[in-house]
Amino acid sequence: MIEFKNVFFSYNNVEALQNINLTITSGESVAIIGPNGSGKSTFLKIVNGILLPTSGSYCLKGEEITKDKLDKPKYSKAFHKNIGFLFQNVEHQLFCPNVYEEVAFAPKQMGLREEDIHKRVQDCLELLSITDIKHRSPLNLSGGEKKKVALASILSMNPDILVLDEPMNQIDPKGKRFLKELILNLNKAGKTIICSTHDFEYVEGIFERCIVFSENHTIIRDDKYDDVISDNEFLIKNNIK
Repeated sequence: MIEFKNVFFSYNNVEALQNINLTITSGESVAIIGPNGSGKSTFLKIVNGILLPTSGSYCLKGEEITKDKLDKPKYSKAFHKNIGFLFQNVEHQLFCPNVYEEVAFAPKQMGLREEDIHKRVQDCLELLSITDIKHRSPLNLSGGEKKKVALASILSMNPDILVLDEPMNQIDPKGKRFLKELILNLNKAGKTIICSTHDFEYVEGIFERCIVFSENHTIIRDDKYDDVISDNEFLIKNNIK
């Protein structure tokens, strides 16, 4: 489903990713870990089409993703319908006057009928347990509530792939437990989960696979999640724990 071949990325000649090669198949649950500045967020932004490789190729469902393709509205809309991206700072993706409109925004862009939009919004509000705040401004909510609204706005598109950048940040333990259960259920329903995290306590049991980025901006390990997280010597040596 997702394939990176010899991907490099630089910000103003400063290297952020170096020779990334990997494949993620449909339905996988994958944790992306590594020290700060190792390139995790850059990798996720490429998956979501926000950034494109400086060199190398990124393919989704067998098709290379390029600027020319993403510049075409029809193609871009179809691409982003496939992938839902939760930013590390969710305030960057909240902009509507109230929660209902926030969740309805993507289905409206997809051109759905009004009754279908309403059903999707209601379903997502109930799934995230935020029906009672649907008339409030997203920017006036708590960190955990903002996270739920952002997730609801993503799920309203019904994407095949969920890309989550540090989803446990800025939420309390109760919210983390809720989010863990939600991610597990979404993966069981067939969604592909790609998630950067350092909050190992609260994501235990979610992931089957773990991809480790190093301070040199490359992948140094691709293994079973439990095997990586239980390897304290490896984690400490690479400034992950």
